[in-house]
Amino acid sequence: MSHKLISCAIHDYIEIACMYHFKVNLTLQDNTTFQGIAKTTKTSTDKNEYLILQQEDKFTSIELGRIKIMQSLTKNPHFDTVNF
Repeated sequence: MSHKLISCAIHDYIEIACMYHFKVNLTLQDNTTFQGIAKTTKTSTDKNEYLILQQEDKFTSIELGRIKIMQSLTKNPHFDTVNF
């Protein structure tokens, strides 16, 4: 899979969500949705970047390039909705 570049501004919102452990709703490019607590990011050996969501007692890796919209479900002064 080719790597979709994410702008620095989008990375900043992802980092904020992870730093404060915001509960977020993600809508992917195929309109699949995921909801969970933003925990951290990781980069795989093949250079794909992922957002790690905690969903109850499991962790899900979501490829950043597949995200279309990130909506914060946690009230905060930083962002409500980010369009990728």
